[in-house]
Amino acid sequence: MLEINELILKKAKELGFGDVVVLSHEESRRQVRFANSEITVAKNWHSRKVELFVEYEKRIGSTTLMTLDEETIERSLKTLLASVKSLSPKEDYYGIAEGPFKYRDIPETFDKAIVELDEPNEYVERAINAALEEGAKRVAGVLYTDHNRLYLSTSNGVEAFDEGTGIEISVRAFIGDEESGHGTNSVRVLKKFDPESAGRKSGEIAKLAVNPAQGEAGTFDVIFDPLAFANIMSYMSFMASAFAVEAGFSFLVGKLGQKIGSDLVTIKDIGNMPNAYGTRKFDDEGVPTGETTIIEDGELKTYLLNTSMARKYKRETTANAGLIMPRAWNIHVKPGDYSKEELFSEVKRGIYITNVWYTRFQNYVKGDFSTIPRDGAFLIENGEITKPIRNIRVSDNMQHILEGINALGKELYHIHWWEVDTPVFTPYVLVKDVGITKATK
Repeated sequence: MLEINELILKKAKELGFGDVVVLSHEESRRQVRFANSEITVAKNWHSRKVELFVEYEKRIGSTTLMTLDEETIERSLKTLLASVKSLSPKEDYYGIAEGPFKYRDIPETFDKAIVELDEPNEYVERAINAALEEGAKRVAGVLYTDHNRLYLSTSNGVEAFDEGTGIEISVRAFIGDEESGHGTNSVRVLKKFDPESAGRKSGEIAKLAVNPAQGEAGTFDVIFDPLAFANIMSYMSFMASAFAVEAGFSFLVGKLGQKIGSDLVTIKDIGNMPNAYGTRKFDDEGVPTGETTIIEDGELKTYLLNTSMARKYKRETTANAGLIMPRAWNIHVKPGDYSKEELFSEVKRGIYITNVWYTRFQNYVKGDFSTIPRDGAFLIENGEITKPIRNIRVSDNMQHILEGINALGKELYHIHWWEVDTPVFTPYVLVKDVGITKATK
């Protein structure tokens, strides 16, 4: 793949492009799906692709190449050049990072045992059995293993390579048509994989959710399970990108240096965290990844930046390129001092939400959103779960949620699944005065 990178870089420079970034991916993925407590599908994929970013006289463009022979590469570059020449110059484009850089190996991001794993089915069976032991009647979900290689070459002297693995499972347990629970587990090294924990949690929640009653509308103190809060934080991570801010898709517009959350809120992006699903040695420009504090003690400290946007804002890059759109690697919510039991004891009358999906924004700049609790949701009275509820919707505002954080658990959970594409490390979170409406069909 490095030879392909060098070929593309050479051809691009011959055509007169200025800044060029060639990012090649080689990916092997295995999937094991299960339903009705039995394995139903096993699949394997191996793919190669090249993501290409180019600049020509401050006109920028990008494309993805799936066919990598020399003829296709030349034709694609000529087509891209014609397209870029038709654009107006982007006057606030300030270039890409100057290499070369030195990179450190990050612990617990590659495990040969995952690459050589012959039989992942046993991990699925362990998750299924754990859910059934907790009282589930049937279990469904999916397990993935991943082995990825990343090759980066740029016109500014960067040549870099990274290799990573991962294994993750998502488990849903069912009692009846309306009673379900969800659990996940995601790691980068096999010895830390715990599929039973995902199965147990899904089964526990499903069993608690039997015979749900219609939930009430109103304002409630809400305990968000890590699975639910990670969904909200995943959207917040997108809105922390300087691209989202400038495009009008963020409630953080114009709020640098301002208080946007309670004093308890400190949120970081950590690109070099061991055993985290989003960890990489370098961003898309080749800048070594690190730790960026987005919000500290409730104050917005920075947007996520690539080199060009950092120069525009007169700051240092946060090593979050995306050439077009800076992005988070792993969102880390600073934990608090509460055990799970102590967190619940703080709630006189509220709701425990274990999972959400269909998060939608009515107004991105204001941060108004709604999301639908999925799987078990429960009424809390005097610190105890008293009954399961259904057909409710969280209808609130992103900044209001951050400002309403009243207590955080002391244990962090690593959440990554198809509803949380950006990995999130979060505790259980208690938010005051959350808007709840009745769901409509």
